[in-house]
Amino acid sequence: MNTPLPDVPEVRVVGLPQLTQGFDLVERLDLQMHLKVHGPLEPVSGERLAQLAEEISLTGRGGAGFPFGRKLRAVAKSAIRRGVRPVVVVNGSEGEPACRKDTVLLNRAPHLILDGALLAAEALGARTLVVAVTRNSTEVSMRAALAERGLSDRRGQPLRARVVRTPERMVSGEASSVIRAVNGGPALPPGRRVRAADSGVGGAPTLLSNAETFAQLAVAARIGSRRYAHTGLDSEPGTVMLTISGAVSRPMVVEVPTGVPLRYVLQLAGAPPLPQGVLTGGYHGNWIDSVAVHEAVVSKASLASVGGALGAGAILPIGPETCPLGESLRVANWLAAETAGQCGPCKLGLPAAAGGLADVMNGGGPAALEALREVTQAVKGRGACKHPDGSARFFASTLSAFTDDLAAHVLHGGCGRPTMGVLPLPLPGYEEAEESIPSGEKVFIDWTLCQGHGLCADIVPELIRLNPDGYPSVADAVVPVHLRGRAQRAVRRCPALAMRIEQVDVPAPSPARPALPSSARKALGSGRD
Repeated sequence: MNTPLPDVPEVRVVGLPQLTQGFDLVERLDLQMHLKVHGPLEPVSGERLAQLAEEISLTGRGGAGFPFGRKLRAVAKSAIRRGVRPVVVVNGSEGEPACRKDTVLLNRAPHLILDGALLAAEALGARTLVVAVTRNSTEVSMRAALAERGLSDRRGQPLRARVVRTPERMVSGEASSVIRAVNGGPALPPGRRVRAADSGVGGAPTLLSNAETFAQLAVAARIGSRRYAHTGLDSEPGTVMLTISGAVSRPMVVEVPTGVPLRYVLQLAGAPPLPQGVLTGGYHGNWIDSVAVHEAVVSKASLASVGGALGAGAILPIGPETCPLGESLRVANWLAAETAGQCGPCKLGLPAAAGGLADVMNGGGPAALEALREVTQAVKGRGACKHPDGSARFFASTLSAFTDDLAAHVLHGGCGRPTMGVLPLPLPGYEEAEESIPSGEKVFIDWTLCQGHGLCADIVPELIRLNPDGYPSVADAVVPVHLRGRAQRAVRRCPALAMRIEQVDVPAPSPARPALPSSARKALGSGRD
């Protein structure tokens, strides 16, 4: 089965829309339509913005759930102490195949996200804004949104703003990976824990938060904390964005007030009346059973009380006709393949755990089950990033949620049901198939000057490889916009001055791409990043 989710699935709303306001009018709210729908937004002081975030209990919507007000104060304090201008980063890197809620906002309501980010930048006195995205559609939309506001990365601007593209991988969305990518490195965790509030982009204090978090901030700043609190629970006011997929007839992103019964949201998407399990929080989340689904409402506290997690807002039911361990094994193999390969618990432990689950399913008996438990336990708390811990949580949850199926596989060699493949995973080769925006430039090498230092291949391996003789081999392709910065860096750092970038003719973009306004086309064609 394995039908990947589209970039922008169907969007529904329960109750009155806040983040999705205007979605019934147009596919994408450009700046003019955004202002018609939401109205203007006045600047807010740093202290007032932090108070507002605390009054509405705003926490990060990317999975970690850190209080936004505390993060804002920490960045401000660090910037004042060091006398350095901070940086604001919108984390729109959505590398999990079961998540689309941030992609929906980036594609359809980009200016609501920018409103929140610019509020924070103004309050902090930041002069740099970065938006990190993973998909072609989100890059197109956010570049267009910056162009519609007249924002660019040109020197001398009061606020320099740019879009950075990160790979569509699980580990690339972690805060440290995003900051490393923005700094020009690979989108991988650095292996050491440094608070972004102290040292982030360019070593400056950095406010990095999820795309939905900034959008929620913009809504609250417009309507005020009292009116915002009229929606949802008193303890967790407002709405949340959820991605519902798995065994449903209508995969969708839905905006829902906190406190709405989880079973109602699942019914909206056409989930089975009695799912044998629902994975909450995505592939770093927890399984809950049908009894817990009946009891839970949409909130962090309620889901946690029944053993679930809100996490990144992905909710995935599976029906009674599929093998839950087989479904989990598919995800386990994907999680193991997503390792950054930088530490033993991730590089060795996750493949071992996935292999252990396969052994259990293939009749390995109690010994295989015990070995799997040991490997899962050994991975916890020892990784260089959060990927091993999140994956270990998924393994542990699988073992505790499906005890009957586990017993059937361990004692009887199987549960008798096929694996239907209802949990969305990327198709093989998705990395190579990913489309990218052409910059209109190509890299050329002057072979009369090149001395084969090989530095260029280290800086931008996606475009340049070393041949058997140790000399660079350049891809005969237009440089994608998201690689242009590193390509230019490779040119500047060539010791022999043998590289150059030249403008070339680029074919017209595919009709499938979202149309850009003339201001955005001008921004992309003029070399602004």
